[in-house]
Amino acid sequence: MKRSFKVLLQIGFWVCYFILIFVVLGVLYGRDPSTAEAKIERAMEPIISFIVIPSAISFYSFYYFVFPKFLSKKKYLMALIVGLAISYCAGVCGYFLTQSQNMNSTCSAEAEQSFIPISIFVGFICFISGVIALIIRGFITWFEEVQQREILAIKNHEMEMALVKSQLDPHFLFNTINNIDVLILRDAEKASNYLNHLSDIMRFMLFETKSDEIALSREIEYIEKYIELQRIRTANELYVDFSFKGDVNGKKIAPMVFIPFIENAFKHTSNKKIEHAITISIESAESEIKMICENKYDPNRPSKESNGLGNSLISKRLSLLYPTRHDLVITNQNSCYSVTLVIKNG
Repeated sequence: MKRSFKVLLQIGFWVCYFILIFVVLGVLYGRDPSTAEAKIERAMEPIISFIVIPSAISFYSFYYFVFPKFLSKKKYLMALIVGLAISYCAGVCGYFLTQSQNMNSTCSAEAEQSFIPISIFVGFICFISGVIALIIRGFITWFEEVQQREILAIKNHEMEMALVKSQLDPHFLFNTINNIDVLILRDAEKASNYLNHLSDIMRFMLFETKSDEIALSREIEYIEKYIELQRIRTANELYVDFSFKGDVNGKKIAPMVFIPFIENAFKHTSNKKIEHAITISIESAESEIKMICENKYDPNRPSKESNGLGNSLISKRLSLLYPTRHDLVITNQNSCYSVTLVIKNG
């Protein structure tokens, strides 16, 4: 939501607020038109200090403090307690502002006796203003979340299309199928396992990527199968190093978060004869899930496979999925491309 619209919502509230004040004053003093204007003008100064300023204190305290600190985190009881305390303090502030304008001792003595009821009355008005602030802030937050979901849906669709195009690329499929075909004559059982891996990968991409979250164990399983299929494309047994540490029980993650980086590592590693050309490690801790993916390459030898997901699309998707819960560091030095992605558990 644009900042200008947020400001307009607040301006709209205060316009309605002052209209209500003028309506009330008009009902009270409008019976005698000859003196009504003068009485309304005299009443405005104490009303501003007695009602408007305390309401403004409460409104913006609720808007900028109570909502983000408590209500948005579903701490409803604390939001109520803090809100009532702020409203009463604002009422007390209104009381003292009014008293500072009234130096008559008699009136002050009378006002001291009514300190608590006046403070409660003004506090109630302030609480109403605060509740309206919460409604406005809640509407803005809801609207922004709807927009975020729509943007995320579009980005996920783009991601799915790019992943399908990339992973199910004919070059990848033909090479994998040809390698499996060769294996059938040498080791039919092994060829069957690889064929099952390919089938699982295609099923995973076409169906499971549609969910908002999947079990971390499924993502790891997919990565392992993808790596196994890539291994049969080279005789170098030390071509890829993959390791996983940690506990996957109960852990969930958005589908295809790690795969694009791993896929790009294979696509841009030009020499399959290099030992430890690709190193992938994933660690699942209590507070975060961390992936490090490194691949060596020859800068003078361009990769034959250049299609794949760009970092800009991947970064945008991560920003939408985990706006404040991820760290992505990409380095490219000494002929080694390195990606470190940390996703903090919510």
